[in-house]
Amino acid sequence: MSEPKEDLPAWYVVRSQVKREKLAAESLRRLEGVEVFLPRLRYQKTTRRGRVWWVEALFPGYLLAKFSRTEMSRGVTYAQGVSKIVNFGDQMPTVPEKFVEELRAEVAKHESQPEEIVVDWSVQVGDEVEIADGPFKGYEGEVVKVRPGDERVSLLLEFLGEMKPIEMSLYSLILSGPDIPEGWSS
Repeated sequence: MSEPKEDLPAWYVVRSQVKREKLAAESLRRLEGVEVFLPRLRYQKTTRRGRVWWVEALFPGYLLAKFSRTEMSRGVTYAQGVSKIVNFGDQMPTVPEKFVEELRAEVAKHESQPEEIVVDWSVQVGDEVEIADGPFKGYEGEVVKVRPGDERVSLLLEFLGEMKPIEMSLYSLILSGPDIPEGWSS
């Protein structure tokens, strides 16, 4: 992040009110001279009602807005759903244009809805995984069977010096290995 030299439109981080990122983005989009980017994740989550699609901000509580600071700071700050423009004392840092362009390009690869990345938690036989919770937390194993209807997998796990098959919830796993881009995990 850097401080702009001139008062040209630049990208800033905007803090939204709790769970109101989408409302803040919609309000800001109505302001002339403000460009908004609110990347979101869309994924399936198990609830008491069964599997449901869930959408949440990629950066919970924050969105990106491009505007002229001297002309639009007041309008952005007082837009519905906005808490404040992120600052550090009297410094209001900008987000590099290149970062926003790269993030937009990444979102566009996965896009089903504008600004949404659809996350697919699928695993396949042969995938290397790490167990994220339970008594085997931290252990790594290889997927040997997938039962998508039951949301369960069988793993080969080294335990007490032997390879043992165990069965567990698909959602107790973290994918690992070369197919996962650096910095991403499920």
